[in-house]
Amino acid sequence: FFFPNYPAAMLALSVAALAFNAPLSARAGARPAVSMMAKSRALPFLEAPPALDGLIGSQGFDPLKCSTYVSTKWLVESELKHGRIC
Repeated sequence: FFFPNYPAAMLALSVAALAFNAPLSARAGARPAVSMMAKSRALPFLEAPPALDGLIGSQGFDPLKCSTYVSTKWLVESELKHGRIC
């Protein structure tokens, strides 16, 4: 099956696909925000949670950010309690 206007159709499809992209000049000036917070030792691609500073054995592992919503004292007590039950 031969489509006589195949090159014109492909050109129209590629132009339509490029219409949804931002121009290169707009993308070149935009830079991602750089975070200057300390990185976690356990997960280097995440920031270290400030609520865990000073805890014994803390390596900054809090991927769900539980320490921002709940008191760290309560988290430590619940971890000890559940560790003893298991």
